[in-house]
Amino acid sequence: MSKRKSSNSGLTPDKRSRLSQPEPSEEDKTDYFSSGDGMNTSQSVTGEVGIIESISLKNFMCHSLLGPFKFGPNVNFVVGNNGSGKSAVLTALIVALGGKANTTNRGSSLKVFVKEGESSADVSITLRNRGHDAYKPEVFGQSINIDLRISSEGTRTYKLKSKTGHLVSSKKEELISILDHFNIQVDNPVSILTQEMSKHFLHSKKEGDKYKFFMKATQLDQMKEDYSYIMKTKTMTQNTVEKHRETLQELKRKYQEKEERYKNLASLDEMQHKLDELKNQMAWALVRNHRQHNMISDCMAQIKMNTTIPLSISLVVPKCWVSLNLKCTTKMSLFLILISSIDRSHFAYLVILLFSSFCSREKQDLQRAMESKRRNLAAMENSRNDQLCRFGEHMPPLLRAIDEADRRGQFKKKPVGPLGFCIRLRDPELGLAVECCLKSLMLAFCCDNHADERELQRIMSRYFQQGRRPQIIVSRFTNTVYDVRSRAVYHPEYPTVLQSLDIENPVVANCLIDMRGIETILLIKNAKDARRAMQSVNRPRNCMEAFTREGDQVYYNRYYSSEQDRVRYLSKDIEEEIRFENIKSIFEMGFISERFSNSDKELARSELHKKHYEENRKAHVDMIETLKTNLNVKDQELQASIAKASEICPERLDVRRTAKSLDSEISRLRHKINTQQDQHGHRDIIVRQYHEAKENFSNIARQVKGLEAFIRQLTDIMNTRHNVVFLCFSRYLSVRCKYYFNLMLSQRGYIGKMTFDHKNDTLSISVLPGEGGKANLSDMRSLSGGERSFSTVCFVLSLWGIAEGPFCALDEFDVYMDMVNRRISMDMMLKIAASQRYRQFIFLTPQSMSSLPVNSLIRILRLKDPDRSQSALPFGQRNPE
Repeated sequence: MSKRKSSNSGLTPDKRSRLSQPEPSEEDKTDYFSSGDGMNTSQSVTGEVGIIESISLKNFMCHSLLGPFKFGPNVNFVVGNNGSGKSAVLTALIVALGGKANTTNRGSSLKVFVKEGESSADVSITLRNRGHDAYKPEVFGQSINIDLRISSEGTRTYKLKSKTGHLVSSKKEELISILDHFNIQVDNPVSILTQEMSKHFLHSKKEGDKYKFFMKATQLDQMKEDYSYIMKTKTMTQNTVEKHRETLQELKRKYQEKEERYKNLASLDEMQHKLDELKNQMAWALVRNHRQHNMISDCMAQIKMNTTIPLSISLVVPKCWVSLNLKCTTKMSLFLILISSIDRSHFAYLVILLFSSFCSREKQDLQRAMESKRRNLAAMENSRNDQLCRFGEHMPPLLRAIDEADRRGQFKKKPVGPLGFCIRLRDPELGLAVECCLKSLMLAFCCDNHADERELQRIMSRYFQQGRRPQIIVSRFTNTVYDVRSRAVYHPEYPTVLQSLDIENPVVANCLIDMRGIETILLIKNAKDARRAMQSVNRPRNCMEAFTREGDQVYYNRYYSSEQDRVRYLSKDIEEEIRFENIKSIFEMGFISERFSNSDKELARSELHKKHYEENRKAHVDMIETLKTNLNVKDQELQASIAKASEICPERLDVRRTAKSLDSEISRLRHKINTQQDQHGHRDIIVRQYHEAKENFSNIARQVKGLEAFIRQLTDIMNTRHNVVFLCFSRYLSVRCKYYFNLMLSQRGYIGKMTFDHKNDTLSISVLPGEGGKANLSDMRSLSGGERSFSTVCFVLSLWGIAEGPFCALDEFDVYMDMVNRRISMDMMLKIAASQRYRQFIFLTPQSMSSLPVNSLIRILRLKDPDRSQSALPFGQRNPE
């Protein structure tokens, strides 16, 4: 056999572990991984998930550093003498994948795995994570790194990292999820078979131990434990149900007692309800029988009979008396009584007072009107020299203040206004129409920004009162007028407001377009023409409204007459306006003077009469005050009685019975209620106890019913799963195991027999070495050491055929074998590996394995004996070329 080369990688200074060059093979052997077995190595499919890519140990057991070992995807041999670290690798694999310390048979606590003198031990394992069955590939990538640290106190911590080294989780629950996803069973002897496990189960001469090994390898023992736990839970549940049944009977008895007492409350509730009604009637009977009621009625009669009480008495009579008076049942009736009591002298007195007040107010109104006319006339006089005066007496000083502020730089752009001062009429006859259209916009100002608006408001506050200031419009100033051709009105006979005005400033034109839409409003002098144009079917396009020469406003479906009768701001004939105002003022002043003269005469006569009636009024007022005092006292007493009755019964009742009769019945009914409560207990306690007993009984009954249904369902399921499914499954696995066992034995010409006794939990194995016709089947105890080891390997390999898992590891599988049995066992294992390339196999052996064939799927890791002169164990790995 040709020489093989191996490569040394990752040499470390640790003296406890190192890998040496592999021994050359002596002769060519059969290549079980060639195309002869039906699968080409270049096209073979290896395991995608769960196989071990590498493992490294630090301060683990007696080794300072082992690894990292790079495992192949199919067959791996870890070769080395005793003490070189083979079993340490297998132990670290079990512990790092969540196994317990006693599972390794190397100690009862994790702290024994920490090298003496060190504070912690570290194990790092990389699992492959590829293909469709990968675990969270978007998080971990194509491999999962599991880092375990064991402290000297025996605690362990995990770090689960992605392929790039990013920490994903530190929880053991995540590791368990990964192992379940990959179907890795570290406590399954078929997955990882240690020397101690092999000695205990496989080399044991007891048939029960072999049966336990079979059950553990196939996980049938776990199923039996689960079934046993379920049956214990069922028994506990049944015991709980029995206790609940006893409790339920007691609760039912108590519930029936409370229910009987609760039903007896019905008659007590009826009596209590009747007692409440009687109390309400008693309260209002006391009010009705109160003698103050008669006294108040007498006072009302005196008011009615007295013919000298003025009208003002109706304002002081309490409202409640009106409703309690038997004769006067409404406010209106009392009001009519008081009106009828007023004599002529008091009526004349009241008329004089009203007339005097009217004359005084009228005189004040006339004076204010005259003052307003004077101011308007003065403003028109001033407008001869300054047209701004037509916009109000405060407008000239306001504009001067705006100019001064602009010179000081208080405005970004000087405000424009008033807008009516910035426009000119092309047709003087349309002045009233334009003013009616623009209205308050005639006095409005326009600002470029809000900062200028605030400054203008501050200036206006010095000249105008709040609420009477001109409107301020904020709109960005531009140097061009809007293009309104697409939305403007065009009429061959009538102009729009925009067309009838000369506007030099584009800001003013744009502001009126924005605020009033003057390009869409027609000016039609004749009202009849305006109606015909606007209210016809073919009214002008884009036209929203129109104004007539008189200022009337015309829509397509309505017509509004103007309240303004003359032009105030846009008239050019100032002298004519002044003459008109003078003539109007002369007529008005004459009328006002005449009114003043007549009012003064009437006021003088009224003053004479007023003095006479003042004396009579004083006497009436004194008498009224006396009556009011008496009425207030009686009202307070009655209100106290009404308030007390309202507390008992807010709704007023019309009671016919006397208070004495009601009081007698109330006493009798109260005595009867107290007697029943002494016999049965207080009502609130009875109701509470009834509801508590009912709720407790219902809850326990519901729980018992649910538990009974659970027990029935669980019984049906267990009968099916245990008596049918489990037995069938165990027989199926037994048959497969027998088949594979005989198949393996036939590789050397052996004949075997496996007998499963599932009732007594035993497994007997009989093997006939050599040719089957020359001897009888004998127990494995009668075989030689090599034959027994070979039979044991066949047993393990038969379990491989029925167990599942991404990898299998065997520690010193060839112990006690001679060269022939070892070679045959090796051939069988390699054949199994060749047929299961999706699974990874790791074999630990002290043999050199130099006779193995060269193949890319076989990797040999050879450990050297520990060298005490070095601080690290160098290692290498043999890879075929």
